Amino acid sequence: MTEKPKIGIALGSGSARGFAHIGVLKALEENNIFVDIVTGSSAGALVGGLYCSGIKPEMIKNLAIQIDKKLWMDFTVSRRGILKGDKIEEILKLITGERNIEDLNKKLGIVATDLQKGEGVIFTEGPLYSAIRSSISIPGVFEPVNYDNKVLVDGGVVDRVPISLTKDLGADIVIAVDVGFSEYGNRIFHLLDIIQQSIDIMAKKILEADKIYADILIEPPLSHIESSQFELVEECVEIGYKTALEHMDEIKGKIKFWEDKNSRIKN
Repeated sequence: MTEKPKIGIALGSGSARGFAHIGVLKALEENNIFVDIVTGSSAGALVGGLYCSGIKPEMIKNLAIQIDKKLWMDFTVSRRGILKGDKIEEILKLITGERNIEDLNKKLGIVATDLQKGEGVIFTEGPLYSAIRSSISIPGVFEPVNYDNKVLVDGGVVDRVPISLTKDLGADIVIAVDVGFSEYGNRIFHLLDIIQQSIDIMAKKILEADKIYADILIEPPLSHIESSQFELVEECVEIGYKTALEHMDEIKGKIKFWEDKNSRIKN
């Protein structure tokens, strides 16, 4: 029996553009490629966390469409952020069943940023909802999360696409999904767009250095989608799906190469 490689996928940050991750996961499943290890920052943590909790890509898409902004936007008068984040935390608790990361069927790593020390914090255990809530805490938008004597914000600040982490967690083949930057041109920047674009620019150099650890890099063409356009779920999913299909021969080729190489070493 041919030994199968452990396949890992790193899902990057990008706010609304992160819905493309749903389409990528859907395309992989339809081609009988089931990932063993998932890592995510920000939007990637949200999609990846829900996926690892057993929710199928189509259901994640339906949830994203059906959950109205009003249900998770709890505006607050605070110096720490314009959204309190309690509502989205309650939604995450409900959807994930308050499961712990270590109890999931797939290995999961979620990245957040320790605001005090300026370094990444990796969640591989503990409450899934809390890890996701920490990783999606876009500075200035969501109030930071106080967890384990740390002040945590968006994982994309330190690691936009956690490729190295995926390798560190044991992946033999790493698929990285970078949902990229928006091309604003002369368009008006909204608050979320300004913040997300600033985070992306800061993290760009780190990502460029990290890309060498990815076996396959999927970059859905989403530059026309603004970070705040959460209503474009279906368009983002479809773009992610089609882009993943374009890489399917490459992915299958990498898997076969690994299997053949591993078989020769054993024989």
